[in-house]
Amino acid sequence: MFEMLSDVFQENGLILSFALVGIVMYFSYMFSDKLTKGWLHGSAIAILVGLVLAYIGGATTGGEKGLSDIGLFTGIGLMGGGMLRDFAIVATAFGANIEEIKKAGFTGVLSLFLGVIVSFIVGVVIALTFGYTDAVSLTTIGAGTATYIVGPVTGTALGASSEVITLSIAAGLVKSILTMIGTPFIAKYIGLDNPRSAIVYGGLMGTTSGVAGGLAATDPKLVPYGAMTATFYTGLGCLLAPSILFIITRSIFG
Repeated sequence: MFEMLSDVFQENGLILSFALVGIVMYFSYMFSDKLTKGWLHGSAIAILVGLVLAYIGGATTGGEKGLSDIGLFTGIGLMGGGMLRDFAIVATAFGANIEEIKKAGFTGVLSLFLGVIVSFIVGVVIALTFGYTDAVSLTTIGAGTATYIVGPVTGTALGASSEVITLSIAAGLVKSILTMIGTPFIAKYIGLDNPRSAIVYGGLMGTTSGVAGGLAATDPKLVPYGAMTATFYTGLGCLLAPSILFIITRSIFG
């Protein structure tokens, strides 16, 4: 019986992945509501559960792809791959009102550049404190502080080591989780209650998953606006980090 179910699950890995993610999301939101009274958003709990499961998968198999290294959950690798990830990011923009986006104007564009550059500088400073002094490592970790997508893209383009690329991803994940958890608490203090402020916030913070989760806990109607500029942020970071920001870093640190 178990063998038959195992064969069915392996042959329908993607369907099993959707079911598994749905179960994790259901219980995460239930725990958020029952145990934390919404203080800790369900999305944040789901991310933490995902990280723990990925660690268990990697630790038990010795693989490098987390839970998808276990044969029964290979569909997780496809579900979490670039194709569906990018589709989900683009889909969030369909709820946005173009007139509200136009109102952000120059402020929205400025927030994008400020968000990427400030995050990059913070990442470079952190990398220096950990003893990294070469331009490739500094740029890769700095880019990872922007988002966990910009980091590996930059590291691959510059030929950074796998260790440095992993650190850049970890830096981006920490930022994403902190943004997701912290957004509901700071929202009322920074006026994060309208589409225009959500656009600027998404441009400054950048991490799409963190901004989307944080805004969902603050006001779900703001998610498309913040997630859209956060997506632009990722694209801008992928353009600036391996080119202009790397040249500047190399001219300073050699």
